[in-house]
Amino acid sequence: MTVPGTFRSAVESKDLAAITAALDPGIEFRSPVMVKPYLGRDAVAALLGVLLDVFEDFHYTDELVGVPSDGTNGAGPPAQALVFSAKVLGKDLQGLDLLRFGETGLVTGLTVMVRPLPAAMTLARVVGRRMEDPTGADNAGGPSGDTAQP
Repeated sequence: MTVPGTFRSAVESKDLAAITAALDPGIEFRSPVMVKPYLGRDAVAALLGVLLDVFEDFHYTDELVGVPSDGTNGAGPPAQALVFSAKVLGKDLQGLDLLRFGETGLVTGLTVMVRPLPAAMTLARVVGRRMEDPTGADNAGGPSGDTAQP
């Protein structure tokens, strides 16, 4: 299986252990609905675990794999864009997972963009509450209160 295919397969099977195994220990997760990034495998895995629970009818619709533009003439690790659709609290959502891979083949960067704005704000509220809930998943290393609020 290709490096990009590993993360996608893990997400599609909702296998958090496999998703976590695909993440570099120093991964950086960014999203426009958060002020600060989530840093590190444990924090990002906790966030992705919440997203697996929150998203309804999640599925990837398109995939783009590109070569690096860092002067390596395509010899470095690939980049990947995965377009998805889902629902959050019944609201339709469309999104994009932009993945960057390190030399080891693990995901070093993940940027998630979602639209439309009403669904993105609902997602931010729901995920923010779940990440801050002390009875929920451990979110050590993640931002505190940094999701957007309407």
